[in-house]
Amino acid sequence: MDVFSFREELVQEYARFSRSFTRISAPDVKREVDQNYAEERYWPAPLIQLNPNYARGGTVTALVESGLLHAECENIFRRKGADGTVGEVFTLYKHQVAGIEAAKRQESFVLTTGTGSGKSLSYFVPIVDDVLRRGLKGVRKHITAIVVYPMNALCNSQYEELEKFLKRGYNHSPVTFARYTGQESTEAREAIAADPPDILLTNYVMLELIMTRFMPADVAIRKHAEGLRFLVLDELHTYRGRQGADVAMLVRRVRERFNEGLLCIGTSATMASEGPAEDRQSKVARVATRLFGAEVKPENVITETLAPVTEKATSNKRSLRAAIERGVPQVLHARRFRRHPVAVWIEYELGVEMLDGKLARISKPKSVKDAAGMLAEATGLKQDLCGDYLKEFLLMTFKCKDEKGQPLFAFRLHQFISGAWNAYATLEAPGKRFITLDGQRFVPGNRKRALFALGFCRHCGQEYFPVWATIEDGKIRHFQTRSLFERSTTEEGIQYGYFMPDAEGEFSPQEVETAYPDDWIEHRRGVPRLKYSRRKYQPRNVHVTPLGEVAGKGLDGWYIPEAFRFCLRRDCDVQYTARRSETAKLSGLSSEGRSSATTILALSALRYLAGEDDLNPVTKKLLAFSDNRQDAALQAGHINDFVQVLLLRGALLAAMEDGESGSISDDTLAQRVFDQLRLEPFQYAKNPAGRGI
Repeated sequence: MDVFSFREELVQEYARFSRSFTRISAPDVKREVDQNYAEERYWPAPLIQLNPNYARGGTVTALVESGLLHAECENIFRRKGADGTVGEVFTLYKHQVAGIEAAKRQESFVLTTGTGSGKSLSYFVPIVDDVLRRGLKGVRKHITAIVVYPMNALCNSQYEELEKFLKRGYNHSPVTFARYTGQESTEAREAIAADPPDILLTNYVMLELIMTRFMPADVAIRKHAEGLRFLVLDELHTYRGRQGADVAMLVRRVRERFNEGLLCIGTSATMASEGPAEDRQSKVARVATRLFGAEVKPENVITETLAPVTEKATSNKRSLRAAIERGVPQVLHARRFRRHPVAVWIEYELGVEMLDGKLARISKPKSVKDAAGMLAEATGLKQDLCGDYLKEFLLMTFKCKDEKGQPLFAFRLHQFISGAWNAYATLEAPGKRFITLDGQRFVPGNRKRALFALGFCRHCGQEYFPVWATIEDGKIRHFQTRSLFERSTTEEGIQYGYFMPDAEGEFSPQEVETAYPDDWIEHRRGVPRLKYSRRKYQPRNVHVTPLGEVAGKGLDGWYIPEAFRFCLRRDCDVQYTARRSETAKLSGLSSEGRSSATTILALSALRYLAGEDDLNPVTKKLLAFSDNRQDAALQAGHINDFVQVLLLRGALLAAMEDGESGSISDDTLAQRVFDQLRLEPFQYAKNPAGRGI
């Protein structure tokens, strides 16, 4: 799959969606907004990040032969298929072996390595080894390890991984495990109480309840956890502030209740990123020691060890330029790939660097655009040529496999997308006003020209400034900017409303019948006039200075008190009731909701993946993360509702276009739509097999 084309299509579709909510009639404002979108300000060039090549530390077999691990570990930690097939034994990374060795020394440790580096094996392997060895000695069965995750999603994921290791290939698992997160059934809790697992997976909230509640299952778990040997805190960096203090006290209670000599283990992707390596390790060790209430030595802060994929000495300016001029090879064997000048350049410019005498991943990823510029500078070739070559070469790298069939280079694109929110302008005539999309109070370098947020009529695109109006003795004295969402204030003499600049005389209140909506007008003796009940809402003519002062000189325009009831533009006849939301009448630059934006991005991605014939159907999936369970539930519900609406609308359209079925009437519409949905019984019936009918 061409991930770069995928990115382009995804961004373009989202741009069309996000811009569809706002219409802008003012040429100068539209020009500024269009320029910012053209420069991809809200979806900048994606960042390239190479997946690191972690240094190997040895196979599980080698560790068994050295006596570091129990012999049964060789059968547990190997690749196993869902169909019962058994593959090769795992080769562990160097940092995983370092974690196992620290555990064997009975020393608490923290593992700080990147995502996808197999941090979980660094504690599961020594835990499983400890259970196996103690089982041989006839030690009574109890809970050996409690592994704490900040979110249930992580807990569920690791539970599935343990199933692969400890259940596949066994009739009776040599090491047992269970999940206790508060979502388990009564039967599951009773099973844990009656037959304790060796490894208990939970979250910190549930662990707190285990320590304090008197429910039968909690009491039983406390009894079974006497002599606990391992306490693992995954994603250690999430425990900060008050939550961090709560977890630190919880760890101390666990140690005091079960085992003062408890071995504490923490994992984290990143905890300290500045200063020399020794200083970073010391900082992490101090934080971990305070959190665990037990010493973590700086040397037991284990970091990742990387190994180069390419041979650096094979790349120089001449060879790099010649390689690009020859074009991208269709495929490279591993040996030639390791020596290819562009492969070497990519690894050492976009992937890794020497830091404190040790190979480390580059801390600040480069964008595709910046990488193309760097390659152009290194070769003297044009940036566009280098950019195209770089993209094609990275896509080609997936065809180049190592001895285990894995791509020698695996790269990721990180695309950041944000909403445009608002445009801002000064209270000056069109063509003279300063316009920006950066939120700030004044024009840069000029505090005599204030910036006001802009809103746009959803019907015609006329610009309006949402303002707070200071009113004294019935007169408007001053305007201050506000957002479209703000409508209430506790300050006296302050009223919310809108200011429409009108240098060209768009609104003429003297022409009552054309200026106001019909239901605002009454006729007395054949003469049209504004109804008395509407007069307090009629626009008021004002002149405003660039600082918002209402004076005799300044920008000519109209102040609309309180809610936006109708558009003042001459050729726009839209009007609203006061009860309708203000954001349904006027829009900023970003009027889409966060849930809608997420849904569009998700469906656009899935639609693109569905059209890719060279992808395995199993891989055509989207994985989304959220900050909390409540937000995840909201997003999931929103996507489900959106899909159902799309299906229903699609079926309705198909039913209308189906000419073979004749005309549609009220009594045939439902059946015709149902037929077009083409649903299987199991998708809608409680009893799809029809039993009992």
